[in-house]
Amino acid sequence: MSPRKMRLVVDNIRGKRVVDALSILRYTNKESAVWLEKLLLSAVNNWEQKTEMDGGADDYDLYVKTAFVDPGSIIYRFLPAPQGRAYRVRKRRNHVTLVVANRIKLEDEE
Repeated sequence: MSPRKMRLVVDNIRGKRVVDALSILRYTNKESAVWLEKLLLSAVNNWEQKTEMDGGADDYDLYVKTAFVDPGSIIYRFLPAPQGRAYRVRKRRNHVTLVVANRIKLEDEE
């Protein structure tokens, strides 16, 4: 998926609470929303494992702290064209960075 298409959806969830972001992604009618929903759930799971909390992420006010899309590598394909020519097709990729943080202080930080 091209970075431009992914950025349309990423801009909608930046700075939102995780619960709100998941509901936005669930009802967004774009293919990138499906990929971002999986990525956001993975980021929340990684946050839970890193902090090793007993209650889980539901007890904390998690939000999408940082979200941006960078262009990745481009795969070039060729499409047959009239008179022996070939059109170049660029299949674009992207790199998405999501950072999830909490607004409630943890017991370890006090």
